Amino acid sequence: MPYFHVVFTLPAPAAEIAFQNKGTVYAILFRTAAETLRTIAADPKHLGAEIGLLAVLHTWGQNLHHHPHVHCVVPGGGPSLDGTRWVACRPRFFLPVRVLSRLFRRLFLEELRAAFAAGKLGFFGELADLAEAAAFARRLRELRRVEWVVYAKPPFGGPAQVLAYLGRYTHRLAIANSRLVSLTNAEIAFRWKDYRHHGKTKLMTLATDEFIRRFLLHTLPDGFHRIRHYGFLANRRRAAKLALCHRLLDAPLQGPPAEQLQDAVPPHRPERCPTCGGIMVMLAVLTRPAPCRTSFRDDTS
Repeated sequence: MPYFHVVFTLPAPAAEIAFQNKGTVYAILFRTAAETLRTIAADPKHLGAEIGLLAVLHTWGQNLHHHPHVHCVVPGGGPSLDGTRWVACRPRFFLPVRVLSRLFRRLFLEELRAAFAAGKLGFFGELADLAEAAAFARRLRELRRVEWVVYAKPPFGGPAQVLAYLGRYTHRLAIANSRLVSLTNAEIAFRWKDYRHHGKTKLMTLATDEFIRRFLLHTLPDGFHRIRHYGFLANRRRAAKLALCHRLLDAPLQGPPAEQLQDAVPPHRPERCPTCGGIMVMLAVLTRPAPCRTSFRDDTS
């Protein structure tokens, strides 16, 4: 079946609040993006099915500024609400993005207001005035008046493309080494794509301390899960739900054909030292001590 790629992005006034309250607001972003997709998909006017999805949090743009958004990989269909048949989406169309955008905005702002009322948000620096209820209410009104961006990309070509995408993006950092062009004690230059100018590749040079500051903007709270699963892909009920999906699709319970996996996953090659070119050999794996994890009630990873 087709797999769709849907992206939920926070507007700048909400992103500012998220930066000063990462754990709370990023969790709200995950929850409301997933609830938006599942609610609209369950509506008989649109799909009338229970869907599953995998969501990945990214907090950066190409220029390393703070730009929180969630990438969702969603199968193009799901079991009917009574669990008796499989409901597929229309060819190359999943759900209307304008409807998704409106519901996402409403759900997010409702949860943000509830978090403020519960004393879960803190503000400092330029946002210190938002600690006052009247100022925070004004910010919410401003956010209701702007359009929120939900972007649905064309569906993946097949299981091999889904696997390749997940392999590239699920554990990506804010910037890859391949984008670095030069560095000195004073400056670092890197390539970036300017999507406001049709994805044109440009060169950006930053002072070293500014580059480090931008990179550290994307540090997540200790123990925060940036990959989460929802609907029939949620961990706690995935086995039973996937068995139902296979039964409704009359498909065998097995993974992709071996040749698809071989095409999607590149063969392992020994790592080489970037200095001398010699083969690097793993001698041991050092386990990291378990961090003190914060509990997030929506986490299904």
